[in-house]
Amino acid sequence: MNLQGMLATKAVTAYQKEASDKTLVRALGIPALVAFGIGGIIGTGIFVLTGLAAAEHAGPAIVFSFIIAGIGCMFAGLCYSEFAAMVPVAGSAYAYSYATLGEFVAWFVGWNLILEYMVTCSTVAVGWSRYFIKLLDHFGINFIPASLSSAPFEAADVGYEVHMTGAIVNLPAIVIIGAATALCYRGIKESTTVNTIIVAIKVAIVMAVIAFGAKFVDTHNWVPYIPKNTGTFGQFGWSGILQASAIIFFAYIGFDGVSTVAQEAKNPQRGMPIGILGSLAICTVLYIMMSSVMTGLVPFKQLDDAAPVVVALEAHPQLTWLTTWVIWGALFGLTSVIIAMIIPQARIWLTMSHDGLLPKVFGVVHPKHRTPHVSTLITGVCAAILGGCLPIGILGELVSIGTLIAFIVVCAGVLVLRYTRPELKRPFRVKWIWFVSGMGVLFCAAMAASLPSGTWLRLILWSVLGILIYLFYGYRNSRLRVAQAEAEQA
Repeated sequence: MNLQGMLATKAVTAYQKEASDKTLVRALGIPALVAFGIGGIIGTGIFVLTGLAAAEHAGPAIVFSFIIAGIGCMFAGLCYSEFAAMVPVAGSAYAYSYATLGEFVAWFVGWNLILEYMVTCSTVAVGWSRYFIKLLDHFGINFIPASLSSAPFEAADVGYEVHMTGAIVNLPAIVIIGAATALCYRGIKESTTVNTIIVAIKVAIVMAVIAFGAKFVDTHNWVPYIPKNTGTFGQFGWSGILQASAIIFFAYIGFDGVSTVAQEAKNPQRGMPIGILGSLAICTVLYIMMSSVMTGLVPFKQLDDAAPVVVALEAHPQLTWLTTWVIWGALFGLTSVIIAMIIPQARIWLTMSHDGLLPKVFGVVHPKHRTPHVSTLITGVCAAILGGCLPIGILGELVSIGTLIAFIVVCAGVLVLRYTRPELKRPFRVKWIWFVSGMGVLFCAAMAASLPSGTWLRLILWSVLGILIYLFYGYRNSRLRVAQAEAEQA
């Protein structure tokens, strides 16, 4: 085992050759790519975490948190777009890191992308479960006990300890992940068709809440707009706004998922940048408007609820008719996010398997459905276990920190490749690359640094496990390293 082998990079031309492979079917046009991005973005962030972040950290200034997170994502999105158009393969940030920063960094990023995609499935499923129970309560149905709709573990209020709650398992979360996994197993075209329909429904409901709710906004609820800090970092004030931005950063996760279906896009060089930046821009506008309306309808402290949009609407009798629609919209919206996260996770494992860093079984493609069905099933099973056992707080923070690490590497990697491989054709070229790359790293690093210490400890433990797997399997079976060794012997 040597350091040079761990830092070896995979040629971009090798990825471009893989991109011409016909194993995966190219079925996604620009509208489907934009819808795929929106489907991955609008979900738990707007329907669940926005209220929690406003109530506990930022108050009405949650709008500033969305702007900060949106700016960081914009810089990362520009860097993703250059990579995705240049290297249109299914591996996303993992593949980009392999081409620029070396195999070990690529493994580290790929390992953390599991926190983004697979754990996002679990997190969103927990939110879905809460809204499903809310829907049953709305109709007076109470056949699912709390012990079967809650996580058996939860985090302590302070520190990183986890303790038992007395619940058995979050059954609705497991069921919805199972259903989404079955759809993703069936095929990319069927999955994206369902996703596009769901996206249209949930965007229409979000716009309805904004349009009708705006009439009942009380500006007194926005005073003070930035609540005074309590003396503790992250509890209101500007530190609260920053910490809230790291938490609701989860709301933006999904736009980068577009890059993982590059090999299934009809015209990836043009479609990737439009799909990534278009979905990000649309959702940023909707988030700012939605959070403004929610904090204007009720005092922000009241939004500390699993279904904050419903709480805001129920405070106004004239808007209660929207409640049922919002619950249905949340259920549909969260379902589309689960679909949009299972798909990229399976394709990242597919790419890592092709590179020899994971067993070959992860790279098997179904002969009929043309999907990485084994990776899809593994993703679904693991996500269901996590969603059934862990609370949304732990899951959400893990997702955010794993994604921020990946974004930092992508922002740095695109700058590195400009200097190491300036001759490569770049269908989409980021202007002012030093500024865009540097600001992307700065914004994402600031948000990551503001996350609780317990989240960082869990990241360290997760990273140690990943490093051990790489050292004992990935390094030994790396196709790049094996090929280099054979070349040296020849």
